Amino acid sequence: MKTNTLGQSSLTVSALGLGCMGMSEFYGQSNDTVSLQTLDAALALGVNFFDTADTYGLGHNEQLLGQWLRHQPRDQVVLATKFGIVRQAGQYERSIDNSPAYIRQACEASLQRLGVDYIDLYYCHRRNPETPVEEMVGAMAELVKEGKVRALGLSEVSVDTLRRAANVHPIAAVQNEYSLWWRKPEEGLLQACEELGTNLVAYSPLGRAFLTATLSSTEQLAADDFRRNNPRFQGDALQHNQQLVATLAAFAQERGVTPAQVALAWLLAKSPRVIPIPGTRRVAYLTQNVAALDVTLSAAEVAWLDQLFNPADVRGERYPEGGFVGIEE
Repeated sequence: MKTNTLGQSSLTVSALGLGCMGMSEFYGQSNDTVSLQTLDAALALGVNFFDTADTYGLGHNEQLLGQWLRHQPRDQVVLATKFGIVRQAGQYERSIDNSPAYIRQACEASLQRLGVDYIDLYYCHRRNPETPVEEMVGAMAELVKEGKVRALGLSEVSVDTLRRAANVHPIAAVQNEYSLWWRKPEEGLLQACEELGTNLVAYSPLGRAFLTATLSSTEQLAADDFRRNNPRFQGDALQHNQQLVATLAAFAQERGVTPAQVALAWLLAKSPRVIPIPGTRRVAYLTQNVAALDVTLSAAEVAWLDQLFNPADVRGERYPEGGFVGIEE
């Protein structure tokens, strides 16, 4: 398995991580037994970078990983989790808390649910500007001094926030959405990460499965799948975006690979600082995703894909209105 080093830390991670959110929430019903099998398979394939958050399933996702971790060598797993999103059961809407007192409380709760003594990478999940960046990162840095956290990260932040944070403590990773159909990190954030020695961890690298060319209609989704309310999956936007993905699928077929593998290979070709974390609950898809590490795109192919998914040609917002709380752009 190819590896990467997270920022200026000593953490060595697989070049492709595993996003675990869907094992608990947002994508219809899940099965813990199947999810645990997928986690086992990931580690066996060489994936050692696992991403969760306290808000995923309102604690369930961390508990699931904690159950799995009890049977794994702790030093072979690089575990990332997050704080900051405050939600109520059954609600998508959220508030954001970055206060030092909340950070400490959230960290202690995550450690307990995960059943571990330390968190490898601890992210601020979303930003609340009422708490100065310096105050927030200072509180996070105290957790590092105490040995409860090994490295710090931020999620969905602006370049300015990243630079201010890095002045307080090294930031190992910034986790932002980045994929063929969401290219905002290319407008300065990726360059800042390269300059500061920070990794860009790309979540939703497969466009919430849209880039896999397997989704023809939201009608095939579970009733509680949040993509049913995602603007990019609605009406005219859906039909237009499907045309882009159909072209991607034809390109992948010519190469003898899957559209998902092309989408991941494109990200990996963008910068050695990029680490995609595609999420899946199934071993078959996990195996396909890992195989993307063996797909090499030429500079001409990368440029062609850039043009195919020109941001001006992708339709629809990436979140429903409630999902933008705490996102900096």
